[in-house]
Formats: sequence, C-alpha cells, structure tokens
Amino acid sequence: MTEDPFVAHRSLLFTVAYEMLGSAADAEDVLQESWLRWADVDRSQVRDPRSYLVRTVTRQALNRLRTRSRSREEYVGPWLPEPLLTSPDVAEDVELAENVSIAMLTVLETLGPTERAVFVLREVFELPYGEIAEATGKTAATVRQIARRAREHVAARRPRVPVSRSEQQAVVERFLDALRTGRLQELLDVMAPDVVLVADGGGLADAAQAPIHGAELVAKLLARPDRVVSAVWLNGAPAARIEVDGRVAAVSLVVEDGQVTRIHAIANPRKLARLDEPVELTR
Repeated sequence: MTEDPFVAHRSLLFTVAYEMLGSAADAEDVLQESWLRWADVDRSQVRDPRSYLVRTVTRQALNRLRTRSRSREEYVGPWLPEPLLTSPDVAEDVELAENVSIAMLTVLETLGPTERAVFVLREVFELPYGEIAEATGKTAATVRQIARRAREHVAARRPRVPVSRSEQQAVVERFLDALRTGRLQELLDVMAPDVVLVADGGGLADAAQAPIHGAELVAKLLARPDRVVSAVWLNGAPAARIEVDGRVAAVSLVVEDGQVTRIHAIANPRKLARLDEPVELTR
C-alpha cells in the first residue's frame, strides 16, 4: 500500500506548525485538526499533496496564533518557546537549525501572525509567493511586501554574527563546565559583560519575573554547586539540562564573539515534556 501523504510528510508538517507557534503541544493540536480536514478531502483533486498539506497546516496554525493573544497577556513572567530534544543531525542543515533555535523562535514571537507565517514559509521552507498567498489569504504582491518587512524585522533582532557549529559547541562546553564546578570566575570569563538571562517559569516554577542583565548578577545566580548539569541538543544546537532538587530546566545559549550573550532558561514544567525523546525536525 502507498503511504498516506500526511504520514509521509508528518515531520515537515510538524516543523511548519512548530515554527509558527513555538509550542510542540499547539503544533500537535494543529496537526490533529489538519488531519481531520485531510481525511475529508477528495484526493483525486489534489495535484500536489505536500503543498496542499503545508497550506492546510498554515491556515490552522494562523487560526491558533490569532486566538491565543489573551493567554499570552495573562502569562506569568517572560514567555519562551517550548524546547525540543533533537539529534545533532538537525545542525547539519544550518539554516533549519538557525530558524528552529530558541533564540530565533523568541524573535518570531515579536511578529504578527501573518508576518510570522509568511516569514516561516518563505525564509525557512522556501515556498513560492503564490503558494504562500493561497495559504494566508493574501495576494502574491502583498505577500512579497510582508516578507520584506518581516525579514527586516527579524534581521534587526537576531544575533549579529553567525557562529560556526564548532565555536558554539566549544563555548557551550566551557559554560557547562563552569556550571558544574560552580566557580564564579569561570562563569564570568565565558559570559559577555552585558549578558542577559531570560527565564520562563510560567508561574509554575521558580524563575525571575523579568530579564536579568549583567554578567555579575547572572553568574551569582548560576554559581551553585548543588545542581546536575547534562549536555543535550535542543532545537538543533548544543544546550543544557539542569536539575536542582528534582526540578528541571532546559537552558539554551546565544553565542557571539566567543562568549555567551543571552541565556534562555525554560523551567515551566508544562513545556518540558519533550526532553526525553528526540523530535524529528525537517524541511
């Protein structure tokens, strides 16, 4: 029997939904809704199942983006994306790894729903403008304008200097070694003076309610010897899993010029369900 196109493209469809939503739980809901619609479609009328399914998932993800603004307003403290345990293989696709990184997903949160959809479909998945127009309900000319604005918006907020995989790994390893020893000076040496720590506890775990600025404040907060630090791959990049008194946090790092410039710590237990089994992300 020929494999159903939805099943064949499921990893791609999940990646599209996750890129648009920053939440694996929401992405799974979108895939379920899209599957129900696909089940009712006359397949003989679908010329390109992959494109059709991507458009369907995009529409469902857009609907969810437009209806969740109130829940974000009520969220306790900073909101960060749900981290995914991935294999190192994801990093082989440099563009995909950059675009599914915690840092990039955090930037994408500053876009409006349509801008985010257009950016993801064009810059990450390289869909033609005509297909994006059909998925978003806009004209191709409008989509081009939205894509340009979104690119400029993201470019102004993403890390300034691209970092090689080897440099990222080396700096992350130094950071993790400093965490394991709890030595303040080692942490200060690996972090930029103006480093920023953003923590997401969602009101369900201990976490700072606002970003913490400056290496000294961040180092004093992190320099504790009573934690278990494990190296993991999150969202296609080397990262850390930290346990303190049975509580878990996923920590993603932004590296620039050989130092850690931004730390994203996700401690909300509702966002940590995907830390035990790798998730396949693909384009």
